[in-house]
Order: sequence, then structure tokens, then C-alpha cells
Amino acid sequence: MDIDWWMYPLIILAGALAGFINTLAGNGSAVTLPLLVMLGLPPNVANGTNRVGVVLQSITATFGFHKKGMIPKEGIWWMIFPSVLGALIGASIAVNLTEESMRLAMGFLMVFLLILVLLNPKKWLAESVADMAKVRSPRNIFIFFLIGLHGGFLQAGVGVMLLAALVLGAGYSLRNANGVKMLIVLAFSLPAFLTFISNGQVNWAYGLLIAVGQSFGGWLGVVFASDYPNANVWVRRILIVVIVWAIGKFFGLYDYLSFAV
Repeated sequence: MDIDWWMYPLIILAGALAGFINTLAGNGSAVTLPLLVMLGLPPNVANGTNRVGVVLQSITATFGFHKKGMIPKEGIWWMIFPSVLGALIGASIAVNLTEESMRLAMGFLMVFLLILVLLNPKKWLAESVADMAKVRSPRNIFIFFLIGLHGGFLQAGVGVMLLAALVLGAGYSLRNANGVKMLIVLAFSLPAFLTFISNGQVNWAYGLLIAVGQSFGGWLGVVFASDYPNANVWVRRILIVVIVWAIGKFFGLYDYLSFAV
């Protein structure tokens, strides 16, 4: 597909913004997915193409968090295995189904998550240590399977869900939860990405442009989360903004606004 030259830096910039948001909070796909559709890709191809940037950004951010010692290793496989299994199933469903029903479900889930973030600030900002009994519990394993299922089907919103599960469910601090989140996203994004590739639903030109930006944005997010004073406070604020944006996006509120204008 031919596009004007000025669109190339715009695509990279959008990827950088998405990578920064994904690393600190999640739902950066709310930026990249609409852009890919606007560029003329069918929704299912846009969904698959979006994974190019997600995978490369996850590699960058995970490596960065690991170097700074922000990824606790204990209990991590109890979250990775069920999420990878869920992602394989979700991606298999996504290549054949529309995403409208998932959008509505995610909209209601985002409303619920917004309430949790607003009503329990001390839990989100506390410097706590994960409870391994909770991490290994059947309930927690099932939750991560469901998150992987959604991540395989539609990447948008999965980071927010992971942070909620890690902080509110497993007891991680928001600081360490971001590092664990990126490792889990990387683990289940790879098999999901391969599923989209095998079904021919990846536009490599657009995907690699976005990936360049997302990798840079992911690195900036790691630096901010690890080195910036009161990072937890700012990450929570960014998380609130991202969730509010996602609610409007999943419920199609911006479509009504643009129609009214």
C-alpha cells in the first residue's frame, strides 16, 4: 500500500507512544490498532500486524527491566504457562472471528478496573512483596489463563489486566509488576504472533515501522519507571488516563463524537 512520505515518521511516533504506554501501564494498542485500520488494513490483519511491535517492544522492555533487577523470578512460571496456553487458544479464535463482542466485554471490564484503581490507591502505590501462595493458587492460575486468552485474541487492554492481577491479586508492587508484566506479555505474544503469521495476517512493512517506535518507547518507559522519583504515582496516573481512553474506545464513544462534529 502506498502512503505519503510524512506518514512514515508519524507511524514511528505512534509506535513510540504506544511502547511507552505499554511499558508503564498497558493498552498502547489503543493508539496503534486504529492507526493501522486508518492506513487501510482489514481489522484482522491490523490485529496481527500490531503484534510485530508488541513482540519487539516486549523484548526491549523485558531486557531493560531485567538489567535493573526489576523482574522477581520466584513464581513467574505459574503465570507464564497458563497465559501462554490461553494466548494460543485466543489467537486461534481471533483469526476467524470478529472482535465486536470482545470490545464490549473489554469496555465493561475497563470500567471495573477503573473503579479498582480509583478506590484503592494505597494498594497500587505500596512497595510490597508478592505472596507466593496467591501466585500459585488455582484462582490466580485461571485468571492468567483468561488474560492470555484475551491477549491472544486482542492485544488491546491486556497490560492493564495484567497489572491489576499482579498488584491486586498477587501482591506485587506496581514497580515490580511492570517488569513481570512485560515478561509475561513477551511469553504469550510470541506464540500468538506465530499464529497470525501462519495465517498470513501480518503486514510487515507497517509492522516493522511501528516496531521501531515501540522499541524506543519501551526503553523510555523502563528508564522512567526505574529512575524517576515517585514513579509509582505517575504510573498510576498514566494508568487511569489509559483506562478512561480505553473505555471510550471499546464502547465506540469517539465514533459518536466525530459523527456529532
